[in-house]
Amino acid sequence: MRSLPVQQSSTPNSEKSATWSQRFEGALHPAIVLFNASISFDIELIEYDLTGSQAHAKMLAKQGIISAVEGDQLVAGLEQIRQEYRSNQFHPTVDDEDVHFAVEKRLTAIVGDVGKKLHTARSRNDQVGTDTRLYLRDQIQQIRQAIKAFQSALLTHAEQHIETLIPGYTHLQRAQPISLAHHLLAYIEMTERDWQRLGDVSKRVNICPLGAGALAGTTFNIDRHFTASELGFESVYANSLDAVSDRDFVVEFMAAASLVMAHLSRLSEEVIFWATQEFGFISLTDACATGSSIMPQKKNPDVPELVRGKTGRVFGHLQAMLTVLKGLPLAYNKDFQEDKEGLFDTVKTVKACLEAMTILFDEGIAFKPQRLADAVAEDFSNATDVADYLAAKGVPFREAYGLVGKVVRTSLAANKLLKDLTLSEWQALHPAFESDIYAAIAPRQVVAARNSFGGTGFDQVRSALSVAKSRL
Repeated sequence: MRSLPVQQSSTPNSEKSATWSQRFEGALHPAIVLFNASISFDIELIEYDLTGSQAHAKMLAKQGIISAVEGDQLVAGLEQIRQEYRSNQFHPTVDDEDVHFAVEKRLTAIVGDVGKKLHTARSRNDQVGTDTRLYLRDQIQQIRQAIKAFQSALLTHAEQHIETLIPGYTHLQRAQPISLAHHLLAYIEMTERDWQRLGDVSKRVNICPLGAGALAGTTFNIDRHFTASELGFESVYANSLDAVSDRDFVVEFMAAASLVMAHLSRLSEEVIFWATQEFGFISLTDACATGSSIMPQKKNPDVPELVRGKTGRVFGHLQAMLTVLKGLPLAYNKDFQEDKEGLFDTVKTVKACLEAMTILFDEGIAFKPQRLADAVAEDFSNATDVADYLAAKGVPFREAYGLVGKVVRTSLAANKLLKDLTLSEWQALHPAFESDIYAAIAPRQVVAARNSFGGTGFDQVRSALSVAKSRL
């Protein structure tokens, strides 16, 4: 959805007549005109406002509240405004206050006084609620599609690296070696929950408030179910007060969006680590990295750094929306105008970050299998497997655990890794050790042996990849 620049008024506000101005004797202060207006950002809703208004006009005609001819005129006039907007010929000003008044004023200019009938049996309160839901319903589907594209990029790497080993960490300390595909699949699982969660949110977005009026319904014989059906809503709000004052769906979306960003930020943090000289697990291609203005040798991971940084703004919008809602009495309050900018920015930020991370994994990084293999061979992350080895031979695990801790301490003092110990050294520690200990603690065997459901064993990883592919 593109936003058009909103023009400043060329005529002083005192010379203009606002839609609601007959109640007032004086003109609104020019600074308050600007402060009050939302047209600079809610123009984002124009296509949804036009669609909602067309459904409302059809309902008015169907119910005999206006004539069929008038209904057709309104629908055609609204469609003309849509085409004017798309061709950059529709230029509302701040004196239009918001997108709803801007559309109504232009409609009246096109079709004459019949345009003034459009707002029959409707308030801006239920109108803006409808527009926002139509917008968000559409955007959620686009975000869910972007999540699937991101998962596909991760899956491509995972399929290539089933048997590529990478150190697994806890507390950012080497823990146990794992399959690189298994690591990437963890993020596919996280984002699958994001995809599901957004689908669940969409169910509560897809409820129609149109016909609730300002807060109490209307005296006209409207058909709320008709307009809901025309607009693809699954149901209508059962309570008019709730209909115009509900922004739970905005909070739910922002919460779900915050989790999307949290997951992207966690992966971003790892990519940033992996790209350092200290880790060296990946190389950055020129497609997704920049250089330093003063240090010519550097290649900076801008994409994951920006995603990590933008996560905070999405979190902030969620907190801001909760704060707006926490003290509002029923029903509608002007405070609700504050839901738009944060919502629009959240949508744009999440979509941009998903796209950027998808490109990063499609084109921006290359894993270094040999460096990863070297990394898992240079630590004690196979220590648990020594304890498991002894436990399998009948040694109580807690006893085996204590013994292996002593082995690690002794090895560190001798500047040796476990694989460097001789068989006699192993047997001096415990007679249960045999020559098969070396195969048991080899990194590839350590990974392959973890074949419990959901584990990093190669057979489990292949099975998980098959499931992930079927979901895509």
